[in-house]
Amino acid sequence: MDAMERSLAGRPINTDVDSFFEPAEPCPDCASLSAEQHAVDARLVAVCASLQDIDLARLISVPRRDHVQRERLDRLLAHLFQHQVHHRGQAHAMLSGTSITPPQLDEFFAVEEAPLRARDFAELGFDEQRIWGSG
Repeated sequence: MDAMERSLAGRPINTDVDSFFEPAEPCPDCASLSAEQHAVDARLVAVCASLQDIDLARLISVPRRDHVQRERLDRLLAHLFQHQVHHRGQAHAMLSGTSITPPQLDEFFAVEEAPLRARDFAELGFDEQRIWGSG
């Protein structure tokens, strides 16, 4: 998020890559982690909502320990979303091996399933109308 926000705003990259991992466990409990994740989700939604088609071809500078990776925004977003799918699958598999019933992690696109995603949409600040329109 930091790399996308900085690149899109024309600000210099954060070259202190290790600072993103300090402290190693930044959240002392699940509630704190949830709050932080919601904040990052809101930043991602805001970035995506602000994009014009032409922005998708912009190069984003992603600092790495030994170089600066430059990726088109469309490719970077595709990677980010696919990576999230990967981790959701991992979380589901891990919870499936415990006595805790895993939450529904699939995306819901069918009209009939709108009530199942309404709370998540509300938390992110949008609704069915905004996403799918009237049709």
